[in-house]
This record gives sequence, structure tokens and C-alpha cells, in this order.
Amino acid sequence: MIYPFVLGSALLSVAFAVFLVWRIQKSAAPSPKILEIAGAIKEGAMAFLKREYKTIGITAAIIFVLLWIALGFKVAAGFLFGAFLSALAGFIGMKVSTKANAKVAEASKQTLEKAFNMSFQGGAVTGFFVVGLGLLGVSLFWLLTKDFKALAGLGFGASLISVFARLAGGIYTKAADVGADLVGKVEKGIPEDDPRNPAVIADQVGDNVGDCAGMAADLFETYVVTIAATMILGALLFVGTAAILLPLALSAVSIFSTIIATFFVRLGKKKNIMGAMYKGVAVSAAISALFFIPVISKYAKGMDLSFVKLYIPSIAGLLLAFALFLITDYYTAKKHKPVQKIAKASENGHATNIIAGLAIGMESTFLPVIVVCAVILLSYFLGGIYGLAVSAVSLLSLTGMIIAMDSYGPITDNAAGILEMAGESKEVREAADALDSVGNTTKAVTKSVAIGSAALAALVLFSSYSQEIFNSGHNFLFSLANPKILVGLFLGGLLPYVVASSALRAVGKAGGKVVEEVRRQFKEIAGIMEGTAKPQYGPCVDIVTKAAIKEMILPTVVIIVLPILVGFLLGAEALGGLLIGCIVTGFFVAVSMATGGGAWDNAKKYIEAGNLGGKGSPAHAAAVTGDTVGDPYKDTAGPAINPMIKVVNIIALLIVSLLVK
Repeated sequence: MIYPFVLGSALLSVAFAVFLVWRIQKSAAPSPKILEIAGAIKEGAMAFLKREYKTIGITAAIIFVLLWIALGFKVAAGFLFGAFLSALAGFIGMKVSTKANAKVAEASKQTLEKAFNMSFQGGAVTGFFVVGLGLLGVSLFWLLTKDFKALAGLGFGASLISVFARLAGGIYTKAADVGADLVGKVEKGIPEDDPRNPAVIADQVGDNVGDCAGMAADLFETYVVTIAATMILGALLFVGTAAILLPLALSAVSIFSTIIATFFVRLGKKKNIMGAMYKGVAVSAAISALFFIPVISKYAKGMDLSFVKLYIPSIAGLLLAFALFLITDYYTAKKHKPVQKIAKASENGHATNIIAGLAIGMESTFLPVIVVCAVILLSYFLGGIYGLAVSAVSLLSLTGMIIAMDSYGPITDNAAGILEMAGESKEVREAADALDSVGNTTKAVTKSVAIGSAALAALVLFSSYSQEIFNSGHNFLFSLANPKILVGLFLGGLLPYVVASSALRAVGKAGGKVVEEVRRQFKEIAGIMEGTAKPQYGPCVDIVTKAAIKEMILPTVVIIVLPILVGFLLGAEALGGLLIGCIVTGFFVAVSMATGGGAWDNAKKYIEAGNLGGKGSPAHAAAVTGDTVGDPYKDTAGPAINPMIKVVNIIALLIVSLLVK
């Protein structure tokens, strides 16, 4: 039986995460000053999470009741279970990152190698908890219910929490960041993590709630939704259980590959930090490719398909991850031309920096679209729509390693900031600064993979939706001659822009309030700039917490209500148009914002490294402005599109049976 193996793999992932926590706990205890600062960050992060989860809990309870009435108890229970697991994944991501940042700060005083190992292990804890809980949740719930609609409900619960986490966390982190930068860097000319800045603790908290908790919830739901959607699609397309069990088996063996790969993530003689993490991804993919051979050989026979028709798509999924890594690295790393072009444009002023950043963001969509299209065509040509689903599952088999890389960024960012706030010398901070210098790139490349996986997952969900309509006997003709489908396409294409604009506007409003508070404190509290008086960190934390919780409600309501209205008012075909429109424009918006924002950020860091006049130059001032615009692009609006695409598609899958009666 496959179930004991799948459940055992999931539990092994959780056990390995616990082992990594034990290793981190065993490391040297941080100094009292580091613990004090890290404690303030942890306190702010947990206060935000409690308030966020309280709001989410009320919303989830209402949706649970509505789902029970409309679709039955099993679907409602699946929703609640998925929401709980997704929230747990975000909570674990937060706890681990706020614990690891102090440990990494202390390790940075010793050697670069120790600090790197600690930061990567801290990220890996979240990664293994996410894949372990995700696989455990899907397999256990399926084993208990054998209900595909309930499985879709589980995916809906995970996706909804992800939307909340991405929106609220993104608004929080960038409102704090924008407020801290505009007054601290631009007006007062003090460093980014200077303890004199009243918004500095809120900024550090934001790294955790936006990136660690947000990405954990985001990839958790993508992982769960992709496995569940592939199982549903397999049941609709094939007789027997082979197509249902294959995604579970592929995900299970991938856990072993990722665990093995973590032992290969080590700094070599060249101290290449990105290279060390890329090596981990490569090893994980290579071992998975070997493990996939016996698994696909076994289950392809049960579907009467040749081995090649499913194995090649699985390899295409792994290669897609690498292609997205390399493309995003090119557009966001300081050593490449796109970032340097933005930095060069900064010499001519703020406007030219903004123009160059927007242009690079738009340009950065070209290659990702080409490689995604290539994978779609290859997978579909060989294995049909189920082949595409296998590609998506294969891509997400790297989830543990991807989250480890992503969480590495905010952990090292916090560690560097803590050391600066603790008053450590530049020499002591050297290792932490070296780790932090690649953090923007790791976050950018992992966001691109998250976006790519979201697009493939959404296509799998759409395929399940259209296949269910077809199996129902409904005459489903997706023709552009149908005006309802055209309306659906336009409304779906509009949705990402509505969500992105709402997120950006929220950051602007909350960031403005932080600016006012920081200016007030500099004006009214004598001695802050001289270091003889301490700023009040609490008010800024409170401002962004309240703003983030308030501003996440409206876009989430729009995401849920629009597909339901379109489905019941215009019909199943119009809803199909909405899904396609949302996937297409959502992919472009998410990639351009995430990659363009990363390029803006690293253009500033390129100048701060001593190029084009360095810190304090006119080019640097323009680059800070560009970074201030790019931050909400890459950390709020862009990432919020990922779960939005999947929520819309899952809602469609849940209500399709009501539309074709």
C-alpha cells in the first residue's frame, strides 16, 4: 500500500524539521543585547500574527457555515482543515525566523560558514514543516473521506489563508519599510537599521511577517492545491486509482531527495553563497529525477500510458524551476546588466530611475513566459493535460528547498540589522552583511518559482474545472464568439490589477502614517539623533499592524465574491473565461512586479557598494526612491497575485456542480 509510505514520508519531513530546530537550539547563546533586540522583534511579530489570525478565524468561521449549507459538511470540514494547516505553516515560519535571526547574528561574530549554515538551516525548518504538513494533510484527508469535492475544500482553506497572509504580511512589511526609509535614509541620512529610527523594529518585524510567514503560507497552499488538483483531474480522466495516487507518490519520494540535498549545501573555498544554495536545489532535483523513474514506471501502467509520456513532463517541471531561477537571477543580481542599468539611470535623477525600473520589470516577463509556454506545450504534447499536472507536481517537489532559500533572506536581513542595532563594529558585522547581500536575490528567485508554480497549478485547476463540466454532459464550448466568455476574460484580466492596486494603495496610506509618526518623534523627543534618548518603537508597530489587518479585508472579499457572481449570473462558460483571464494577466503582473522590485532594490545596493558615487551621492538618493517604489511591488502586490489566482480557480471548481445542474 502506498499510503503508509506517503504518511511516513510526511512525518519524516516534520521529524527532520524538529531535528534542525534542535541543532539551532544547541548553537551558542546570543549576547543579552542581541536577545533584547530579537525579543522586541519576536514580540511585535507574534502580536501581529495573533491579531491577524483572530480576524482570519472570524472570516473562516463564516465561510465554514456557508460551505456547510451550500456544499455539505465534508467540504466545510476540508476548508477548515486546510485553513488550519496553512495558518500553522505560517505560524511555524514566523516562530522559526524570529528564533533563528538572533542565533545567526551571534554566529556571524565567529565565521561566515557557521552563520551561513545557521541561516540556511533556519529556512529549511520552515521548508520541511511546510511540505510535511502539506503532504500529511492531503493524504490523510483523502484517506479518511475519499471525497474529491472535500479535497477541493481543503485547497480552498489553504488558499484563503495564503491570501490573507500575503496581503496582510506584505502591507505590514512594506509600510514599515517605506516609512523607515523615507525619514531615516532620505531625510535624516542615517543607516537602514539605525536604532535611532523609531520605525526600525517595525521594519524588522515586517521581514518575518511578510516573507517568512507569507511565503510559508503561499507555497504551502500551492503545494497542497497542486497535489489535490492533480488527484481530482486524474479521477476525472482515468479509471482506477493510479492517476490519483501518482502525485502523492511523487511528493513523498521528493521529501527524501530534499533531505539528502540539505547536506550538500555548504560554502566552498570561493565562499559562493548563492552557488551553495543552487547546489542544494540541483542535488534535490537530480535525486528526485532518479526516484521518479520507478514511481512513474509503476503508475503509468495503471493509466495505460507509456513511461516517457509522464517522465519527460516531470523532468520539464524540474528544469522549469532552474530556468526561472537563472532568469530572475539575471534580472535581479547586482553583477548583471539590468540592475546596473537602473543604477546608471539613477545618475540622471529620480524620474529616470523609476522609468528604468518599470522598463526592466516589463522586460523581465518575456523569458519566463517563453519557458512556461515551452513546458506547457511539451507536457501537453506527451501526456495531455495530466502530463501538465505532473510537471506542476514535479516543480513543487522542490518546495522544501525553495522555502529554505526564501526564508534565508529575512533571517539574514534581521541578523545584520540586529548587529547594527546592537552597536557592533563594521568588522563584526562583516559576515552577516555578506549573507544579507544575497538575500534580495534569493527572495527574488524563489518568488519567481512561486509565481511559475502558481500559474501551472491554476492551469491544472482550470483543467479540472473544464473536465468536470465536460463529464457532466454540459455542452461546454469555449469560443470567443460567445460574448459572455469575452466578458469573463475581461473581468478575470481586471482582477489582478484590482488586487495589486488595492495592496499598493494600502502600503502608501500606512507608510504615510509611519512617516508622520517618525517625524513626530524626531521633532518632539530631544536627543534621538544624538543617541542620548531612545525612540518609541511601539507606535510604529501598532500603526502598521492595524493598517495591515484593515486593508486586507476588501481585496479578499473581491477575490471570493467576483467568481461566484460571474458563475451564477453569466454561467459556467463566462466563469471559465474569468479563470483564463486571471491566470494570464496575473502571471504578467506578478512577474513584472516581483522581478522589477528586486532589480530596484539591488540597484540601490549596487550604488551603496561604492559604485556611481556610493552612499550620499545624487544617484544613491534616486536609487532609494526607486527602492521605495519597488519594495511594495516585490513584497506586497506581486506576491499577493499568486494565491489570488488559485483561490479564484478553486472557488470555480467548488461551485461548478451547482452551475451545470
